[in-house]
Amino acid sequence: MTSTSRAPRETAGGTPYDPLRLCVFATIALLGWVLGPLALLGFAMLGLVGYTQAYRAGLTRSKCFLRDTRLVIAYLGLLAVAGAVGVWFWVR
Repeated sequence: MTSTSRAPRETAGGTPYDPLRLCVFATIALLGWVLGPLALLGFAMLGLVGYTQAYRAGLTRSKCFLRDTRLVIAYLGLLAVAGAVGVWFWVR
């Protein structure tokens, strides 16, 4: 007898749910672990540029936990600064 909690989730089309985001998150965590502050700086800058362009195009609400695009931009800017400081200490 199988439990419904152990049954794979399905999408509206009847195909099994693909947890791709979990694989992406694990890959990003691996890169962060291997590359340290350099990875933080790179991902923060990538997100900062993307959110800044989206904000200029009119995006005011994000799916990010912070919701407000300006808060997300400030958060990513803070991460970029932390990454840059980390790279400076790493190279020094």
